[in-house]
Amino acid sequence: MKKEVKNIDGREKLIASQETDEDQILILSLRPSKLSEFIGQKGAVDNLKVSLEAAKKRKEPLEHALLSGPPGLGKTSLAHIIAHEMGTKITSTSGPAIQRAGDLVGVLTNLEEGDILFIDEIHRLSNTVEEYIYPAMENFEVDVVMDKGAYARTYKFKLKKFTLIGATTRAGLLTAPLRSRFGIFHHLDFYEIPDLVEIIMRSAKILNIPTQKNAAEEIARRSRGSPRVANRLLRRVRDWAQVKRDGKITLEAAEEALKSHDIDRIGLDNVDRKVLNIMHESFSGGPAGIEAIAASLSEEPDTIVDIVEPFLLKIGFLKRTPRGRELTKLAYEHMGFPLKTAEKELF
Repeated sequence: MKKEVKNIDGREKLIASQETDEDQILILSLRPSKLSEFIGQKGAVDNLKVSLEAAKKRKEPLEHALLSGPPGLGKTSLAHIIAHEMGTKITSTSGPAIQRAGDLVGVLTNLEEGDILFIDEIHRLSNTVEEYIYPAMENFEVDVVMDKGAYARTYKFKLKKFTLIGATTRAGLLTAPLRSRFGIFHHLDFYEIPDLVEIIMRSAKILNIPTQKNAAEEIARRSRGSPRVANRLLRRVRDWAQVKRDGKITLEAAEEALKSHDIDRIGLDNVDRKVLNIMHESFSGGPAGIEAIAASLSEEPDTIVDIVEPFLLKIGFLKRTPRGRELTKLAYEHMGFPLKTAEKELF
């Protein structure tokens, strides 16, 4: 499950990783079903095409694949596309949801030949559960210990050949033994604006909402390099256009809607600005530890690390040092923070 992430003032955070039920239905309708429909990530897509075609020619399941990268870049979509391209069933779960080894064994024994098991947030699997995955991935078998003490017996379950697709936002947290058992690795990076514009125009067509290209470009610029955020902002602009305007998404409607949601021209929202303000006011621009920053914001450290920090690092507003996080000159300039004498010398 995706954890709930809200703004400090209680409102839903537009860059959060969770979705409402209504949003999930819309996401499914907007999600591409074939690699030919997938926009962006050209290197990963081209290599996946080769891997899929080779597996189909050999009439074998695809090798186990690991997809890494920040939230909202298409890891889940690619997993479902792979299942569609291979003509197999996909079973989806997440690392935190598999709490006991028995949960994993139950899932594995129900997989058919060629099926895909998709584990989101795979870096959050417990050590005990992970031990059961190793033989399942390598030899397609799993050992289960029944009873205890003198009555303990080990039973070996043969599994049908399946493909495990793992998704992670923090590949560095995967253990070396687990990482080594994947045959395919793809890292997804933030999207460029032209790709996001294409995604927004495609989504607008599916949603049947007239959208000007310059409006799509404005939404793309504020989408943090993420298709998930782009589609979420498009839906919020659509609401604004239908209620406040004539139902068409124009540049003016997009600017008004995004301003009402406190999304500035480079994609920073209320929480991003609070992080930057806390860094400046409470920690004099850093260095500061992530725990201290999160505590000052009454947020979970994982929220800052997984949701907020990647974008601030990407746009050069934040840098990691051995002593902690620090603001950069770009952040000072954008936020209008005054530079102290020592900071002026540093920059």
